[in-house]
Parts: sequence; structure tokens; C-alpha cells
Amino acid sequence: MTVHFIGAGPGAADLITLRAQRLLGASPVCLYAGSLIPPEVLGHCPDGAQLIDTATLTLDEIVAELVAADQAGYDVARLCSGDPSLFSAVAEQIRQLESAGVPYDITPGVPAFAAAAASLGRELTVPGIGQTVVLTRTAERATPMPPGEDLAAIASAFGAGRSTLVLHLSTQRIAAVVAELTPEYGADCPVAVVAYASRPDEVVLRGTLADIAGKVAGAGLKRTAVIVVGAVLAAEGFPDSYLYSASRSRAV
Repeated sequence: MTVHFIGAGPGAADLITLRAQRLLGASPVCLYAGSLIPPEVLGHCPDGAQLIDTATLTLDEIVAELVAADQAGYDVARLCSGDPSLFSAVAEQIRQLESAGVPYDITPGVPAFAAAAASLGRELTVPGIGQTVVLTRTAERATPMPPGEDLAAIASAFGAGRSTLVLHLSTQRIAAVVAELTPEYGADCPVAVVAYASRPDEVVLRGTLADIAGKVAGAGLKRTAVIVVGAVLAAEGFPDSYLYSASRSRAV
């Protein structure tokens, strides 16, 4: 049978793909992180499906459940919040499944940063303002960052060009994030923090590097949020994209 790694999207039950919905509805076993996947998403699972919350399980325990389901002849839905390509721990699960000879596939999902941009009503790549988006995180209570990928180094490399930074898993250390980014981006750089993007309890905070930490603390946000930093958040008077310019040749 097959283990289906499925991007569950940012939270809203209707922000999953048609393929994801079909696979969920056909999988007798579903593994999900209860702290990240809203119950509404599990509504796509078939009646009587075995639902396994992985929030308290170790990697080996999760893989053991996947292998056991495969040996029993069941397709398995392994739900990942957002999109499996970002901070999902899919790589180490796949490594063990390949070692065990268990087949798998991956279905992409709507990433949290895309849902956050939608909630903000902003494009993250604006002509003449910013055309580069850096997706990263910090190392608070997580795997250490590789050498050269600490936030200060990233800010130094990309800050001068005003590239847009999107930080996952970093809201708990927002004060440190501000301290590391301010020297390169400036205290007046626009910032937004979006928690629970696309959900009914969504929270959107807008500010600058000078005041965003206080706003986050005041709102009591500690998790399930993304931080967006960059001039694109307040872009005005920018040039139109060349893509639709009347001066662009459309000859085939």
C-alpha cells in the first residue's frame, strides 16, 4: 500500500487540494499533529478511520505506525501542516520508509506563508521593491541552524537589498528576531505577524521592527504564526510589471 504525505494547508478545511481530499477520503488510517491540524480538516477522513495524533510521538513511533499500517494493507494519510516541502520533518520519515521498503508519495499543500500573504492582501514580490523571498526560521527549541544560516547572517546577506523575509517557528522569540534584523532592515521596516492564517481565529498584527514585539506580546501570540518582514508590505507607487506592459513583445 502507500503512505501519502499530504499538505493539510494552513488550517481552513477548504484550503486543501482536490487530490488531498480524495486521498484523505480513501485512507483508512490518518496520522496528524493535533497541535497543528484543526479537527475540521479531519472531517475529510472516511467514517471509522483510525486517527492517530502524533503530537506526543517520537519519530520512531510515528514510522512504526506507518509501517504497521502498510503491513496490514492500509493506505495511510500522513497529514503535514501547510506544505510538506517546508519544516515538515518529512525528510527523516521518508528516509526510514525507504529503508523499510514502504512506498510513499507527496501531495503539496497551501503553505502558511502564502495564506498569510493572502490575509494581508499583499504580494510578496513587488516590481521595483522586492523580488526575492527568503523562507527561514530561528533555532529556539528546534534543530540548530546550519553554519551561516543564523538570522543575523541572513539579514546581512539580504537586508541591504530589502528582500522579503518570512520566518516560521519564531514568534516566541520575536524580541530577538527584532534585535537581529534591525541593524540591516532598519527600525521603520514594515512587519506583519499572522497567526492561524485562514482559520476563524486568525490574528493579524501589523507594525514595524520598532513596535511589533510589543504587539505580539500584547496579543499573547506564541505559536502557529509566521512573521513577514520587508518593504513590500507597505509598497506604494511601484512600477507596473513588465509581464503585462504594452511595450512588451508578445510575438510567438
